[in-house]
Amino acid sequence: MIKAVMVMNTQGKPRLAKFYDYQPVEKQQELIRSVFTVLSSRAENVSNFMEAESIFGPDSRLVYKHYATLYFVFVFDSSENELAMLDLIQVFVETLDKCFKNVCELDIVFNYSKMQTVLDEIIFGGQVLETSSTEVMKAVEEISKLEAASNAITLVPAKYASGWNRR
Repeated sequence: MIKAVMVMNTQGKPRLAKFYDYQPVEKQQELIRSVFTVLSSRAENVSNFMEAESIFGPDSRLVYKHYATLYFVFVFDSSENELAMLDLIQVFVETLDKCFKNVCELDIVFNYSKMQTVLDEIIFGGQVLETSSTEVMKAVEEISKLEAASNAITLVPAKYASGWNRR
């Protein structure tokens, strides 16, 4: 099971933190700080896989990928394969790239809900749902269409709404 997904910048600011088992906010912040401290002190030429038992408790592993100014971090237990988790990070980043045309930190900051939607299409409740970025993009586009359609629905007929605008 996946225990947590985190995206943080190189200064340690979390851009996304999703925990799939309950953690109080203070504990979440402590975990994020601990993960950042460990990641920022690691050399570039070491493995992207780590034991995370000292941070997340027994049976915890951590895999991360550093892209430009962002760390993408997945924390999981022994039921998940490390290489599969690394590939899942790649799928997540590829899908974000498709959504935002070469994703950067600002895209994540200003389009947080879209990033959440992408993540929810890939992982739900700590379980992997989809590993194809193409399928994830289809679902995200469908959700975007539904949101746009629901935003277009008004409860006030147009002929009355236009009268309110003139007052």
